[in-house]
Amino acid sequence: MTEATTDAADVDGGDVDREAVERERDELREFIKGLSPHDIKSGGWFTKLSAQALNSYTSKVNWQYFQERYEGVPADAIVDQRIKMAARYAALEGGLSAGAYTAAVVATLGTLGGASSATVPAAVATMMVDVAFITRLQLRLAHDIAVLYRIPLDLADPDDMWKLIRVAFTIKSGEVVREGVVKAVPVMLRPVIKRFYSGAVLNAAKGFPFVGKFLLQRNVIKIGIPVVGVPLAVVLNRCTTLLAGRHAQAVFRNEARVIELAERLSGRSRHPQLMLWVAWLVIKADARTTDDESLLMRHLVSRVRDRHQVVDEELAHLVDVDPDEVWRRLDAEPGDLGDLLDAAERVAAVDGPANARERAVVSELRDRCSRV
Repeated sequence: MTEATTDAADVDGGDVDREAVERERDELREFIKGLSPHDIKSGGWFTKLSAQALNSYTSKVNWQYFQERYEGVPADAIVDQRIKMAARYAALEGGLSAGAYTAAVVATLGTLGGASSATVPAAVATMMVDVAFITRLQLRLAHDIAVLYRIPLDLADPDDMWKLIRVAFTIKSGEVVREGVVKAVPVMLRPVIKRFYSGAVLNAAKGFPFVGKFLLQRNVIKIGIPVVGVPLAVVLNRCTTLLAGRHAQAVFRNEARVIELAERLSGRSRHPQLMLWVAWLVIKADARTTDDESLLMRHLVSRVRDRHQVVDEELAHLVDVDPDEVWRRLDAEPGDLGDLLDAAERVAAVDGPANARERAVVSELRDRCSRV
């Protein structure tokens, strides 16, 4: 979501939308004037744009901001509106930028190396407005969705910043992304969409400039396809932004679901320390740990520490969990252990239907709880 359009989020009017998009384009033209040809070719433009896009924006558009605007509205409903609005603005911008998509722009890209260090060719500058607009739009949209689902992101932390970038630009699980978007676009555009999402896996160690080069190369496919022209720019901008929003929604909503489960299990537990052992036994039943399981365990430990003031150093230093040790601890507990069984069943299902080994652990736990 762009900063200039956040106040128009509830408006769906052509003139208002177009004016907001044109204001954003004017602002980005000024930003691009400050770039050198080296910034563009090296990908350094993305580092500068990220700072410009998020610094003031994140201080303004926070949880309180959304609370004031949408008090009492469920997060899913707000996210849907934000995604639709972003896709609408992306499509409008694509139509306005379509005049830049000629073979001449592709040729001009090759001349950047010989250009003055202070001058970016006009054709490239025009194209960069489009690239920067969509980049900033999707980056801020992903941030908005994280905030709405109450996912804490410290953008001063490189890991959190990289997480936001991966989500915003769908540069993880590229194959799934390609297949999902291909089904949502006209048949004639599907080859272009597939090209857009090809090679969508990036290495975090390559850093921000590499992301800038990646995004620029990916957007160049909109240029020099005269058969499609303006419709391609409109549809591709809209589809990729819509997909980016849905991807961000899926990622952050799932994380919010796992955090909510950790909060609920911690609040209900009468045996918080033992619950951690049981949860870890279920997670390690199949000798592997999924992302959702790792996330759940991390938040379970955090919630138990905060709510119950329990810190289990022995569990923290554990390498291999011994089922007999967990059963020994369980057998030593008197009274109703139903909360542990409930926790085990929910932990087993956090990443999908429980597998055979997880079901076996839950079954053994059920038998032992029944005996108690």
